[in-house]
Amino acid sequence: MKTKRVPLILISNDDSINAKGLHSLIEVMRSFGKVVVVAPDRVRSAQSHAVTVEIPLTLTHIRSEENLEIYTCSGTPADCVKMAMFKLLKRKPDLIVSGINHGLNASVNVIYSGTMAVVIEGCMHGIPSIGFSLGTYNPDADFAAAKVIVSQIVEKTLTNKLPHWTCLNVNIPNKPLNELKGIRICRITKGAWAENFVVRKHPIHKHDYFWLAGRFVSFEKNVENPIPDDMGSVANDFVSVTPIYVDFTAYRTIETLEKWNLSL
Repeated sequence: MKTKRVPLILISNDDSINAKGLHSLIEVMRSFGKVVVVAPDRVRSAQSHAVTVEIPLTLTHIRSEENLEIYTCSGTPADCVKMAMFKLLKRKPDLIVSGINHGLNASVNVIYSGTMAVVIEGCMHGIPSIGFSLGTYNPDADFAAAKVIVSQIVEKTLTNKLPHWTCLNVNIPNKPLNELKGIRICRITKGAWAENFVVRKHPIHKHDYFWLAGRFVSFEKNVENPIPDDMGSVANDFVSVTPIYVDFTAYRTIETLEKWNLSL
């Protein structure tokens, strides 16, 4: 009789190897299989899917325990996944998980998110992948409720798998478990960042320097859609689970463009 293969699980994030959310995720994932962690050696938030091409990368072994290997990489979140898959692991992971991020990655933040870059990188290689985020930036946040949510969603994903090119983005309200109203399958909230730059004067060199600032603007008042949106769900104390499809083709626009009769 064949022995059932232990799942191989790759973990990364964008909050760095030192983030409490990462270590909370490691704690949960150890109950599901052999865990390999490759996380950035420093904070890499909002790096999106950047990869390092102009400078060399380093990979540093941190520690080994039973069914657990932890490494840091000097690159971006996407670099971490590539390094793990192509230089470190002997076989393809059965699952990739990212987070637990300090701060939500809902709506258009998926585009900017290093947390979700980990997930999308795995998804492109046909690996079931999930990003987890908690609605607080507190470095010492309480991840107790989040760990329960992570465990349930990971168990379902390992059992049911995910369609190719599809990954999951999970956003969790910063509330105790008994104050959460449930889990909703959601779409991305329609909205954008209204951004501006705060201008400051360098105290020594006297030139201007700039800090990016802004606020999120929701377009949901003009949206008619029976599927709940992720930011609205989290704001109402629901966990949002959003399937992300990694194919940027706007299929509904193809017919429109064909009517342009483009030709040489």
